[in-house]
Amino acid sequence: MLLFDSVGPNPRVVRMFAAERGVELPSTKVDLRGGENRQAPYLAKNPSGQLPALELDNGMVLAEITAICEYLDEIGPAGKTLIGSNPAERAETRMWVRRIDLNILEPLANGFRFAEGLKLFESRIRVIPQAAPDLKLLAQEKLRWLDGLIAGREFVCGSRLTLADILLFVFLDFGKMVGQPIDPANANIVALCERMKARPSAAA
Repeated sequence: MLLFDSVGPNPRVVRMFAAERGVELPSTKVDLRGGENRQAPYLAKNPSGQLPALELDNGMVLAEITAICEYLDEIGPAGKTLIGSNPAERAETRMWVRRIDLNILEPLANGFRFAEGLKLFESRIRVIPQAAPDLKLLAQEKLRWLDGLIAGREFVCGSRLTLADILLFVFLDFGKMVGQPIDPANANIVALCERMKARPSAAA
């Protein structure tokens, strides 16, 4: 396998997931800031031009971080899972991953792309600068919603560490660096992020 890695929260999600799952991932860096991911050699691997991507030993290339992480979960050492050990657990994880991704991570990331990251992204994707403030506000509103739902839980799915926690932590950690800090009033989310930050995988 070979991970096409770069800066940014999406590749970090995969690196942290792999570290938690005990999967060693050989990697090569792609210059995202320089636009290497929009050039023909990389586009031949991943036509979406996004990062990361995982090339399997048979030449197949997986993109999209949830797909990559689910693949790593299935091939990782036996006895541990970050998706779920039965149909109900897997469905619960996927439910929270989708809620967090659509309601929090997408507006947070686009709020950055359309504002602080505008100069980097305006020549690469359709940007909507006037939407940035509302997108950031939407992410904060959904964080307050999530904060109430995870009260009394160690992780998003109760006592199980899952992909949902890694996604949430990595993107909120990124958000703090680009002008979208966590509201301290969201005490449950703050505590969850502190627990995640303390894990060795957070350095991946």
